[in-house]
Amino acid sequence: MTSAGNPEDDKMNLFAHMRGDVLAALDGLVADGDLPAGLDFGNVTVEPPRDPGHGDMATNAAMVLAKPAGLKPRDIATALAARLQGLDHVAAAEVAGPGFLNLRLADGVWTDTVTRILDDEDYGRSAMGQGARVNVEYVSANPTGPLHVGHTRGAVFGDALANLLDYTGWAVTREYYINDGGAQVDVLARSVYLRYLEAHGQEVAFADGTYPGDYLKAVGETLKDKVGDAYLGAGEDVWLADVRDFATAAMMELIREDLAALGVRMDNFYSEKSLYGTGRIEAALALLDGKGLIYRGTLEPPKGKLPDDWEAREQTLFKSTAHGDDVDRPVRKSDGSWTYFAPDIAYHYDKIDRGFDALIDVFGADHGGYVKRMKAAVSALSDARVPLDVKLCQLVKLWKNGEPFTMSKRAGNFVTLRDVVDEVGPDVTRFTMLTRKNDAPLDFDFARAVEQSKDNPVFYVQYAHARIRSVERKAEAQGIVMSAPVLSDPAEFDVARKLAEWPRLVEIAARNHEPHRVAFYLYDLSSSFHSLWNKGNDDPSLRFIQEGDADASAGKLALPRAVASVIASGLGILGVTPLEEMR
Repeated sequence: MTSAGNPEDDKMNLFAHMRGDVLAALDGLVADGDLPAGLDFGNVTVEPPRDPGHGDMATNAAMVLAKPAGLKPRDIATALAARLQGLDHVAAAEVAGPGFLNLRLADGVWTDTVTRILDDEDYGRSAMGQGARVNVEYVSANPTGPLHVGHTRGAVFGDALANLLDYTGWAVTREYYINDGGAQVDVLARSVYLRYLEAHGQEVAFADGTYPGDYLKAVGETLKDKVGDAYLGAGEDVWLADVRDFATAAMMELIREDLAALGVRMDNFYSEKSLYGTGRIEAALALLDGKGLIYRGTLEPPKGKLPDDWEAREQTLFKSTAHGDDVDRPVRKSDGSWTYFAPDIAYHYDKIDRGFDALIDVFGADHGGYVKRMKAAVSALSDARVPLDVKLCQLVKLWKNGEPFTMSKRAGNFVTLRDVVDEVGPDVTRFTMLTRKNDAPLDFDFARAVEQSKDNPVFYVQYAHARIRSVERKAEAQGIVMSAPVLSDPAEFDVARKLAEWPRLVEIAARNHEPHRVAFYLYDLSSSFHSLWNKGNDDPSLRFIQEGDADASAGKLALPRAVASVIASGLGILGVTPLEEMR
């Protein structure tokens, strides 16, 4: 998903604004004959330097233009520096190394940044999505039991990503795909039937493959209350279909409650079963067939050790290799039944038919082998018009008291979402789940998650916001009213510089579908703020409330207010409530 920039966003995004200044200076060099005409400036960037000691920003303009211009990088950088040096908001433009250009901005730039944040509650928001419609599908767990900790990570990631895209101008639909069309819901029905018999006082035994968790006891009791003894002694032909629908509805209600406990809301729940017997699967495959992508054929045997029961069978195949897959994929088995892939194709065809401009699927890491085939299907169905991005969430390892935390009595054999939320709360759960990139394994330590130390990013960020709110309450009690910001110390400017990165960070995170970047940024911003706070412990002139000097205090209060505003915005994207005070 890409989109053009918005001029209004550039006013808020200081890095985009400075890039505009660099491009204007380059245009001036072209006009004066110092650079040849027709150069492509698309790869020119303005970014924070790797070493903050080198300046406030750095541009690669001279490095990327040297070869096409037929000039030395340092010559371009020197000419560019002379032009930028003349801007009022540029304090210095320094050529470094083979031709990098480091920029130092005037102090007023950082004061203006703080003022802009205080004047605009939407500071950091972007219109980069331009209202394009995006479907974010996440969780989509089988409706056979409560959500487990793996679903928790996918739910948090998907929800934060949806919030991030909404924050940056996309029209987002949050969707849950109910896998209620496969054999697993028949197993669920048989498991509930056993609990139904148990509710009638019968002894039951759960065979391998059924679901023995305690969570189905209440479902069995409710089924008894609904139908009485009507199903006792009856064959599956009498009760299976009804119990399947009843059990699926009960499990989806449980799942909705689990999601609500985590602060996750869905705009749409889409039933897989609605694809069967309605012609939707047939229509999707007919479309592919019309493109010459469906054929009868035999697949090569799987790589590695050949299964004893493998035999070559002619099947109906989708030519997914024509759209980037490694092998073609079966959509109908030799016995005429659909493969699991067929309804998934139909489901994504339905998304395309609903008019979405982009699709995002959030899968567990165990679905990695499904990525290429789904991308191929969407590419084929949309003639490569609608992009599909599949984000894989790696496993979560739970720790408690230095030991793996691996069991839930309620679920039977796994840790549930509710187990985690009940232990540490939804805010801690959500933030902690975003402290690693989605495709990296995550260790979730219950003790660390509630520890009040710098090593716990959840606490560190919340503590920064709570500290600021404490200062503001104290100022209010003393009748101090915030005024225009006054910055003087390097530590204050460091905080302001970090605040200036927020709009740029948001756009990068949204463009790459990486909400963890927001959590990382909030930790860094909080670290800069806490450093300023600690410096004020030693230097009273840096404290936000100057005892006996209301005017000085009024100017000092602007910076922490801006920090609190950005922290609240970032936590809002992550779905975390900023704390007014530490508990």
